[in-house]
Amino acid sequence: MIRGSASATGSGTGRGGRGGVGGVGAGEGAAGRVAGGANLAGLRGHNAALVLALLRRAGLRGEPGPGRGELAEATGLTPQAVSKITARLVAEGLVAEAGRGASTGGKPRTLLRLVPEAGHAVGAQLDRDELRVVRVDLLGRVVAEWRGPLDFGAGPELVVAAVTDTVIRACAAGTPWGVGVAAPGPLDHRTGVLGRVTGYPGWEGYPLREVLAERLGLPVVVDKDTNAGAAAGGAGPGSGSSVYVHVGTGLGAGLRLGGAVYRGSGSGAGEFGHQVLLLDGPPCRCGARGCAEVLCLDAVARGDFVRAARVLGEAAANLVALLDVDRVQLGGRVVAAAPEVFVEGVRTVLAARALGRAPAVVERAPGGVAEGAAELVLAPYFGQA
Repeated sequence: MIRGSASATGSGTGRGGRGGVGGVGAGEGAAGRVAGGANLAGLRGHNAALVLALLRRAGLRGEPGPGRGELAEATGLTPQAVSKITARLVAEGLVAEAGRGASTGGKPRTLLRLVPEAGHAVGAQLDRDELRVVRVDLLGRVVAEWRGPLDFGAGPELVVAAVTDTVIRACAAGTPWGVGVAAPGPLDHRTGVLGRVTGYPGWEGYPLREVLAERLGLPVVVDKDTNAGAAAGGAGPGSGSSVYVHVGTGLGAGLRLGGAVYRGSGSGAGEFGHQVLLLDGPPCRCGARGCAEVLCLDAVARGDFVRAARVLGEAAANLVALLDVDRVQLGGRVVAAAPEVFVEGVRTVLAARALGRAPAVVERAPGGVAEGAAELVLAPYFGQA
């Protein structure tokens, strides 16, 4: 449960209750007109997503947006179809003209841009001892943040009450397109039901998504914190095949393969921390011995970040060799405490085990888990998974 009140970098006070945030019911929030007047059901169309994705990509790179002709060429749609789609998006307030481009022989092109403030999503990270909630715009940029201590072991009812209260505060500035929630795994992202979370048996079988959607009256997506971490960089360039490694109160990984978050057939992919690195090593809370998690976190507890980074590197090297990913992104509060040590330590191990090939790039993750949870809400509107 939250002890005290969460801090907020945004403004406004929370309101609402079980009947919906700001008076928006679950049905209206899911498919009706919400913040900025946008018709979310209409945005989910494939062709509109293609157009929005290109405009978003330009916005993320800080580049002038393309014109209608360029959109038609890039998407394979007819100029007439692009004109209809962009006219609707402009009317919805999601797209605006961005000046004139250079002429290619005819009249100058009218450039278009995504309007970032036309919509928002909320992302919540449920860590074992902290709650962090962010409100992001359509480019995934944080416009407000709330955080406070959380006791995940206090049980579902107290934790859900704390999450609901903080998310309602985040919704005070306007109804978001949805709420993404990142929680410790394992869990089924399709149903939002938690599995047997190591050390927290009271959460097994709890329908977190269903409960939060009922209380908030908004669309809710629930996924593992590591999958949210993998999604955080998914909107930007250079986000093909990568692994996000999270070091906090636990050790886990999220996979991004072929540009999409990979969860596995049973939502169990990325259980990275419980690979055994040392036979007959120290006991792990999962019941095994010598797991990467216990070895890494034991080193962290002793203040030996160099040793922890080496353990993390060996575990990451196994995953890189198995999946042939080209990028390893490091995140979590432990990494944030000594980012250079962890990046260099993991990079050194991967280089030593590259077997003559170019080693995977090692870098800090481009966004946090809460931001990634919000991205899970936005991604489908831009044709991403």
